[in-house]
Amino acid sequence: MHKLNVSPTSKVRSSDSNSPSPRNWQMWAAAWMVTAVFILSNSPTPLYVHWQEQLSFSSGTLTVIFAVYIIGLLVTLLVAGQLSDRYGRRPVLIPGLLAAIVACVLFATASSIFALGIARFLTGIAVGVIVSAGMASVVDMGGADRRRASLVASAAMVFGAGLGPLLAGTMAQFFNNPIVPIFAIELVILASAIAVAGMLPLRKMPNHDGGSMHLPEKLHLPKVPASNRRHLAWGIAVFAPGITATSFVLSLGPSLLAKLLDVHSPLIAGGMACAMFLTATGVQFIVSRLRLRSIFLLSAVSTILAMLSLGVAINTSMPVLLVIASLFAGAGQGLGQLGGLTLIGTHVPDNHRAEANAVLNIGGYIPAGLLPVGTGYLIDIVGLGFGATVFAAALACAAAMAGVFVLRTLHRD
Repeated sequence: MHKLNVSPTSKVRSSDSNSPSPRNWQMWAAAWMVTAVFILSNSPTPLYVHWQEQLSFSSGTLTVIFAVYIIGLLVTLLVAGQLSDRYGRRPVLIPGLLAAIVACVLFATASSIFALGIARFLTGIAVGVIVSAGMASVVDMGGADRRRASLVASAAMVFGAGLGPLLAGTMAQFFNNPIVPIFAIELVILASAIAVAGMLPLRKMPNHDGGSMHLPEKLHLPKVPASNRRHLAWGIAVFAPGITATSFVLSLGPSLLAKLLDVHSPLIAGGMACAMFLTATGVQFIVSRLRLRSIFLLSAVSTILAMLSLGVAINTSMPVLLVIASLFAGAGQGLGQLGGLTLIGTHVPDNHRAEANAVLNIGGYIPAGLLPVGTGYLIDIVGLGFGATVFAAALACAAAMAGVFVLRTLHRD
């Protein structure tokens, strides 16, 4: 059994002695890039019902549109992390941010399922870049305080993920034609992120000896040093159920509200998603000083409670329980993500950090894409209530197994 010792003052095996001491604003500016892309990633959430009625597609097609995003993300994660560690953050970040801008334009003008799918695919590419190179750049700018920088990177992600649907839901509630105004605002936000990417000293990472890196020219599947694999195993085990729960709320939550619970307000749908990710943000700051073992166990418990609340909400037609389920789901993702990123930030060397971020997110997003899509098609066959209940039961079991895994193998932190 492995023993792990992590504390705020832990020394990492990266080149901390040669790390710069950047100004505090640089870390927060890098975090803004993460927030900007994640605002775009979840802005469509309260608009899916509108597009579904306008373009006449099923729940299964809806989850496929959502999952196309995850395909783009996973494809990007296969190469973005290692390219960022090899050539530096900026050459990877700029193309990713440009992909986000193109996606934004497509969302604003979409008149077909194909256009929505391409927009979601490009959004996935942008998110793949930002969770590898972007979040690694936040930790880079944090200097020696890796645990604090990991917290900022994780919080920036979930804050943006919550702000996007709130913005879209609010405008959809009060504007007859909200699509263009919503994504016009997104364009301005993304333009500011590109300005940040051009301004920050995002440079190539040194190797452990302080010299230039000697990485193989041929690209490979993302990997981490053997000594760090257990850190990624703990992170993925708990992060995956949490982000799968939030993916379900994002893709099918508005449909549950509208079709099963008779709540049709886009503001409520967007507000629920926003509250979910604000919970994910806030809970990370609340527990940031806890031991990692405790953070992971709280994540697993939160995901289990989310699925129990979801099941009861569906079978009793109580919208408030669906909102409670979304809050627990947000806490589950936020805590699992914080634990995983902290292990990476404090243990994985500088020149493998973006690649390790990619591995963590690949492990999380594969079930986050597959399970909601499978549930969407199951719903088309057996109905919304029964299909969503099956999903809740399966994910609660997965979270429970993750908690047992952490409890038995991660003994000191």
